[in-house]
Amino acid sequence: MNKRLQQFLAAENISQSKFAETLGVARAGVSHVLSGRNKPGFEFLDSLARNYPALSLEWLISGRGRMYKDGRQGESPQIFEPQEPNLFAESTQHPDIQATAPHGRKIEKVVLFYSDGTYQEIS
Repeated sequence: MNKRLQQFLAAENISQSKFAETLGVARAGVSHVLSGRNKPGFEFLDSLARNYPALSLEWLISGRGRMYKDGRQGESPQIFEPQEPNLFAESTQHPDIQATAPHGRKIEKVVLFYSDGTYQEIS
């Protein structure tokens, strides 16, 4: 869970001290949760839910689903953004890559699963 919390802070571009201030907890408490030394308590999670209502607590706690309830992408670009080439863009660099499957069907989504238990959907 601490890695997902770090991803959330990176996606929101929030410092640990600003995050602690927003939640009304000690900076050391946030540091301990982010390092994995301590697990967050109910008050921490409750304050997190109240102050960041778009954040999916299911994702934060279990890793299931998306980071945000509204489905927007908020993952840290250095971890989750697709790298060139864009598989769905027409390109002369990679003529063997097509966005059309056999029988004329179009590819709508590709899901990448990472070794840290996270995933990325590319539409």
